[in-house]
Amino acid sequence: MTLVLVVEDNVDMAFGLQTALQSEGYEVEVAYDGRAGLDRARELQPDLILLDLMLPEMDGYSVLREVRRSGIETPVLILTARGEEADKVLGLDWGADDYVTKPFGTMELLARVRALLRRTQPTDETEDDVGQMKRFGDVEIDTASHTVTVGGEQVTLAPKEYDLLLALVNRAGSVATRLELLREVWGYEAAVMSRTVDVHIAELRRKLESNPSKPDHILTVRKVGYRLQT
Repeated sequence: MTLVLVVEDNVDMAFGLQTALQSEGYEVEVAYDGRAGLDRARELQPDLILLDLMLPEMDGYSVLREVRRSGIETPVLILTARGEEADKVLGLDWGADDYVTKPFGTMELLARVRALLRRTQPTDETEDDVGQMKRFGDVEIDTASHTVTVGGEQVTLAPKEYDLLLALVNRAGSVATRLELLREVWGYEAAVMSRTVDVHIAELRRKLESNPSKPDHILTVRKVGYRLQT
């Protein structure tokens, strides 16, 4: 059975999350502070972690950082009441896979859970996708090692940033709508009101473009989506 770890100090919120997840057939463990959440993550190696940022004992950022330092690649979905984009970006930088801002709808949350859990399932990667070097500008992507370099210097991308970059590169300049990217990269089954794609695009530009505010390669197509210009 799929195991989900919920790290949330609000008892009512934690109970609601546990109930919703169990109704979908998931096994659920709950931790009510950051230190306990980190201990449970290391002990249980869950299939997914729902992680609040504002936690007693140890904040969510610290939990996330230590989880990744421990070599745990479990998908992490941040739960946050914060509205500042910088807070969400920081979470993504530390290795979170996605986020939802409180208050959120149960159906949206469950859609994100299902999408992130697909990461743990085997992919249908073909031989043509393995071991290729993909390039644009001074960026090189080694699909065999999942590494990205800019001007010969390796750049660290979060898992979904890497997947999003490949989705754009593989379109060879064609436009990708936000919905197409949400479905392809995150596995969403329907349109979810979310700025997830935009936040990840902003991070890719910050890490790969010489001038993120005036990108040369990762371009916005107004009212449609994004495309990669080589």
